[in-house]
Amino acid sequence: MSLDERRKIKSLLEVTIPARVKEIEEICGAPVPYEIDWDSLSDDMEGLNFLDNISCHRLNMALRVICQDDLGKEAVRQGLKKIRLKNVKNKADMKMTFEAGILEMHCAYAQRTDGMFSDNDIRALLTKSL
Repeated sequence: MSLDERRKIKSLLEVTIPARVKEIEEICGAPVPYEIDWDSLSDDMEGLNFLDNISCHRLNMALRVICQDDLGKEAVRQGLKKIRLKNVKNKADMKMTFEAGILEMHCAYAQRTDGMFSDNDIRALLTKSL
């Protein structure tokens, strides 16, 4: 892992991810922690650069729609307990699940928008299970 990659991970851990957790709390009224598979990103600077936009930002956009009323906010507070992110190399390896309160997204971060789930995809998965 290069120095630039270590710096990016440090910035994500200390600044970006805590800010996204705070934003989730503002949206639905409760913080939801992230669990990130850093090993899957260890030698992927491009993936590190797009992690926030492809997963965190898209999730928060989906949550804003779901939490447009008190019913949606309550459903998210009760149902979404953790967010797990993992980097995959190929679009074919991408997957997204929501089970036992854990939203898990395996995205091909280095492929930018080709390697992501849209906020509509995220919203649809969450709303059918909340």
